[in-house]
Amino acid sequence: MGRLLRISDAANFAIHSMVIITKANGQRMSVTTIADILDVSEAHLGKVLQRLARKGFLSSRRGPGGGFELAKDPQEVTLLDVVSAIDSPLTAGPCLLGRPLCVAKRCAMMGVLEKVHKLVFDHLGNTCLSDLVEHDLHPV
Repeated sequence: MGRLLRISDAANFAIHSMVIITKANGQRMSVTTIADILDVSEAHLGKVLQRLARKGFLSSRRGPGGGFELAKDPQEVTLLDVVSAIDSPLTAGPCLLGRPLCVAKRCAMMGVLEKVHKLVFDHLGNTCLSDLVEHDLHPV
């Protein structure tokens, strides 16, 4: 059976990186610094941050003093925006077993999965980067 919530490592890196960059208050953050904080691959993280930059969430500058900074107001960027930029499209599957149609006459889960996905999507869509920064998740 698969996980109820399927967010990739890349989307997880994206969320945490965006929080770290938000906490930097306009100071550019290098891929190396963020990768060190998150203890993740610099190469993988670099690809994730470039994708966020292409989608307009970050701006980047190369060279000495370069790095990434927010391109949007953190109060206007939701977690759903960030996850969707990396793991698009987000969809809720109707079956924990991944089957297109239920083989049972009546599913034992009776729509639970759809309800769980709705709760998750609502939470992601209603939580902004600025909300996470207030919780002081990462040192900068």
